[in-house]
Amino acid sequence: MERFTQLSVDIAKTWSKYSSMYLQGIANTLILALVATAIGCLIGFLCGALTTIPTSKHDSRVKRFFLGLIRVIVRIYVEVFRGTPMILQAVFIYYGLPYFTNNSVQFGNKWAVAILVVSINTGAYMAESVRGGIFSVDRGQTEGAMAIGMTHWQTMLHVVLPQALRNIMPQIGNNYIINVKDTSVMFIIGFADFFSMHKSIAGASYAYFPSATIEMAGYLCMTLLASFLLRFLEKKMDGKSDYELVQKDPLTQTAGTYSINKRDLVNPNKEEEGLRG
Repeated sequence: MERFTQLSVDIAKTWSKYSSMYLQGIANTLILALVATAIGCLIGFLCGALTTIPTSKHDSRVKRFFLGLIRVIVRIYVEVFRGTPMILQAVFIYYGLPYFTNNSVQFGNKWAVAILVVSINTGAYMAESVRGGIFSVDRGQTEGAMAIGMTHWQTMLHVVLPQALRNIMPQIGNNYIINVKDTSVMFIIGFADFFSMHKSIAGASYAYFPSATIEMAGYLCMTLLASFLLRFLEKKMDGKSDYELVQKDPLTQTAGTYSINKRDLVNPNKEEEGLRG
């Protein structure tokens, strides 16, 4: 019990002294995660839409060649950025490009590098999620849109993607929560995120475990809040659970509500006798 009491005292002292740095790190982390997730979603939707363009033997060779080339490029992009750690991607872009270009290509803005790395990493994961979301939409939706004269892009924009967006909304939320935590690897390029602030504070105060406890509690609060907001958004997108059919139009009635006058029924036996007579 004494150890927990001492830990609480150390946490209170550390927070009271460095709270502004922690809050600044939290703000940078949330902004980076939100912006990078939004850009990554746009990249994923673009890659997913391009890789699902249908082709047939009746298409020209040029069209089939370019669509095949696009699929190969997207596949390489997805496999490379899903198969390598984000921290190494940041090292390669921030330190590797100046090395290979003899310092002719350099990034002076660490925000730009952090957003670029997290965005393209998120886009690689979202590309596969979007592709799966597009395929999850019933084929009849596409065929119906084509039947009324809509082009492929009109069908994607107005019919398929809105439904695919709802299907992959949980995955978008997962990617955002992952980005909130994984932005901590940006300390490798000196980006001042939440984790970077923790390292600086722990080095200055020698209170590594109290600072780590604050760090863990901060990340937990950010992810729990994101989960709550995403569930609320999903419910809003689902709409109401109970729908009432409108029956104001007397010519429109639902099945099971028709009333039949028995006097209007025709006796088939009498009708047949009348025909014979």
